Amino acid sequence: MLSQNESIAPLKRTCKLSVAIPASFVSDVPHLREKTFRIGLVGRALAIFRVNEVIIYPDFPQTDQRRDINLIATILAYMETPQYLRKRLFKIQPELKYAGVLPPLRTPHHPLADRTEDLKAGEFREGVVVSYSLEGTQVDVGVERPVLVEGIKLKTNTRVTVRITELGKRLKAVLTNPEEIRAYWGFKVTVSNVPFGRFIKDRPFDLIVATSRKGKPIDAVFDDLTKHWKQSTRTLLAFGAPTQGLFEIVAHERLRLKDLAHFVVNTIPKQGTETVRTEEALYASLAIFNMLEK
Repeated sequence: MLSQNESIAPLKRTCKLSVAIPASFVSDVPHLREKTFRIGLVGRALAIFRVNEVIIYPDFPQTDQRRDINLIATILAYMETPQYLRKRLFKIQPELKYAGVLPPLRTPHHPLADRTEDLKAGEFREGVVVSYSLEGTQVDVGVERPVLVEGIKLKTNTRVTVRITELGKRLKAVLTNPEEIRAYWGFKVTVSNVPFGRFIKDRPFDLIVATSRKGKPIDAVFDDLTKHWKQSTRTLLAFGAPTQGLFEIVAHERLRLKDLAHFVVNTIPKQGTETVRTEEALYASLAIFNMLEK
């Protein structure tokens, strides 16, 4: 029987889908407010199309991009965190000055119900450890009272996933692995400290799809790509930046994109603009690949 979350939510992907975006995709925006808004569009795309992981990679090896990488990672991690946990898990920091412009994700792990009577047995919730005792650990799950996870001692301010097991005067729950939840449960934010070509060699992707204006039109490879997509268990969909595409980005490493990716695809053939922004390519591409779901 499905839990309350799973019965009303889209199921997670059968294939683990990661998306790689370059740190420079916000470098052409001067103001933090506009940077925040653009990153917010990326966060929404990841959630809409049930992406499991977003990887932020440096794309200008001769430039210190740590500031942009930290900004993107912080904002995306903030977006992915349920609203009721943000104050506990995120300190006041300059990167989040304009967090108010970020759109809500409204994913299954971002419930709107915030009262004890709204909880249901079997429901999954994200929570944060607020205290512990000999009896167990108290976890804030976004209602008036914390739930008790018996017999386990966890460090305070640790984020956990729980399943509600007992309602009434004493709320109880058990720890749960998000992998066991059938509903889509948000995305992980990963920061790569090495360039694109190097990090994909160290990851167990069995299908790597690079998007590029110089790639083959999507309709020309659609059938072959569909076959490989449905056979894959870990897929990477990679994006470049408007100022330099993936061909140019991997050239910094003296690599060839065709040697790194199984497919190099143009998902926006006959584009009417000179350039396509990363977040625009993200929506266009994920909408196409969403149709390939098993």
